[in-house]
Amino acid sequence: MSDDDPLSPAARALCDALTAGFPGPGDVAALRATAVGGRSAGPPVARVHDTDAAGVPVRVYDPAPGSTGRPLVVYFHGGGWVMCGPDTHDPVCRALAAGSGAVVVSADYRLAPEHPWPAAPDDALTVLLWARAQAGPLGCDPDGVTVAGDSSGGNLAAVTALRAPGLVAGQLLVYPPLDATMRSPSVDRFARGYFHTAAHMAWYWDQYGGDPSHPHVSPLSAVDVSGLPRTLMILADCDVLRDEGLAYARRLAAAGVDCTVQLYPGVFHGFLGLPLPAGSSALAAAAAWLAQ
Repeated sequence: MSDDDPLSPAARALCDALTAGFPGPGDVAALRATAVGGRSAGPPVARVHDTDAAGVPVRVYDPAPGSTGRPLVVYFHGGGWVMCGPDTHDPVCRALAAGSGAVVVSADYRLAPEHPWPAAPDDALTVLLWARAQAGPLGCDPDGVTVAGDSSGGNLAAVTALRAPGLVAGQLLVYPPLDATMRSPSVDRFARGYFHTAAHMAWYWDQYGGDPSHPHVSPLSAVDVSGLPRTLMILADCDVLRDEGLAYARRLAAAGVDCTVQLYPGVFHGFLGLPLPAGSSALAAAAAWLAQ
């Protein structure tokens, strides 16, 4: 990192390369077409199969079929609620399953703008309930289910925990958008030049819809966060979403929630699983936390 650029040299080079080929906000088709790639292939997992979770397509990663007593993770992919899916996040889910020993269920929830809020959080809750019902056959504890997600998927994980706190044992939130009003200082500080721009984030919120003050849209607006499960918050230091993640973590801690924050310096939004040391470190840390 230099005095005038908070990104590490490797992160700056990768950020500029990704930005050069990434469409601006407004073109759903172009964004979806370019939302593939950038991450290395994930590790092998013993059994990976697609199935139906009460009407929502899911992909199940089982690192040790026939085993029992394992963690169960429901994963929600990022992509601003408008793009990506199990295919784009396959390497991340493979790494989490292989590194933690957990069964990972990747949810292919409905996307905006065709399906605005509350379609995605409703699908997320449906998959959570399905996963709990299938925990026994999968060799997992139905009372030990963790919800997880990156970016917009982190929002869905946080919302799902708010909607069903007694059904969730943990939440892994990776640079989640938690405040649709976008009022935190990091929005202005990293508005442009760090891949994920403030203009993109504002457009994603517009496509997603919902009342910005509703806690199932903006978890940071929730009146009561006590009783939420143990939390790991992974954040990028150079990210418009950094400060709302920190604010939510402070609220959780103040309410007595076991909350751990890992803030990675010198990297930008979306670094999880990218070919950067921090990307590998964050994946390993997430897997280790899930294994607990």
